[in-house]
Amino acid sequence: MLIHPWDAPRADTEWQQWLSAHDFGHLAVNGQDGEPPYVQPLHFTYDAERGEVLTHLARPHPMWAALLSNPDVVLSVVDDYVYVPGPWQAGPEIPSEHGTPTSFYAAVQLRCRAHVVDDPAEKAALLNRQVGHFQPEGGTAEVAVGEVPFDRLLSGLRGVRLEVTGVRAKFKFGGRRTEEVQDSIAEHLAERSGPRDAAACEHIRRRRVS
Repeated sequence: MLIHPWDAPRADTEWQQWLSAHDFGHLAVNGQDGEPPYVQPLHFTYDAERGEVLTHLARPHPMWAALLSNPDVVLSVVDDYVYVPGPWQAGPEIPSEHGTPTSFYAAVQLRCRAHVVDDPAEKAALLNRQVGHFQPEGGTAEVAVGEVPFDRLLSGLRGVRLEVTGVRAKFKFGGRRTEEVQDSIAEHLAERSGPRDAAACEHIRRRRVS
């Protein structure tokens, strides 16, 4: 991922706060013996204090041999993406049809060392942490070894703890454009009011004042 200086995070807290609210991504695992990589969409729980990500997958998943062979993986998260028409990017000094179409988006890539969790009690604790993150209001029974209703499901999955070893983050929201053009793009996004337009607009305005 190419990261220009104007697209880089202002500080680690910027990508950490964004990631805390974006907990669905793609886990990329290197293939074996010339096979293509495995890319698995999944929900996850990110713990900034511990520098780790928690998730789980079904035991029959075909990627386990590859992950155990090479536990260095990448978790990629992308959201708040919008298409920006060319005329929106044209400054007052050039014809609108000369503006360059582009995409705006936020992206975080975590390089991780994967640790497989097979101990039943540790798996139960991992799952409870995930449920606590996604469902803080409760309503689902706790996972516990030897206890209904979820003990019978523990053997059918494996937990994964991803130890974060590196981070690449990007917030591409017109940072190289003049304030006048950025303001104009934000106004166009607010008027269009399509999916993710409000989030992209907020990024433009937030990064202008940070």
